[in-house]
Amino acid sequence: MAEQTEPKWEGKVTAELKDSTAELIWPFLEDFCNIDKFFPNLHTCYRAEGTPGQPGLVRHCETDVGWANEKLLTIDPTNRSLSYEILENNIGLKNYVATLKVFPMEGDGKPAGCKIEWSFIADPGEGWGLKDLVSYVDYCLQFMAKKMEDAIIKAQI
Repeated sequence: MAEQTEPKWEGKVTAELKDSTAELIWPFLEDFCNIDKFFPNLHTCYRAEGTPGQPGLVRHCETDVGWANEKLLTIDPTNRSLSYEILENNIGLKNYVATLKVFPMEGDGKPAGCKIEWSFIADPGEGWGLKDLVSYVDYCLQFMAKKMEDAIIKAQI
């Protein structure tokens, strides 16, 4: 009898930043090994192997409750997008691949901030439900967007 496999989990969340352009936000995400400056409760992130800014770069991230090694799969500065996969980890995620994109927004035909989109696909997680994972990713993205926008505003003062 064939083994039954659960369908992949998929999710997508967005954050809108009214006071920051895509050109100003993208460098924060492009700097793959410095996500600890913006990600909630992440106190360590460093390059474990590979070349900064190039596919194959692996970062090691630690929080108070877990760790993960994450590999940069693609990076496209022109279209402001990157994708990565979680390799080894102790947070219960398997075959997790995420894509982050930054888009300009317009209002009345004029620039009106930007939007960050974070999408993922993964095998069902141990200790996670799909709604829990989507909620966590959304919380993290909203937190990151606020910190990035605050950093831009602070730099302009």
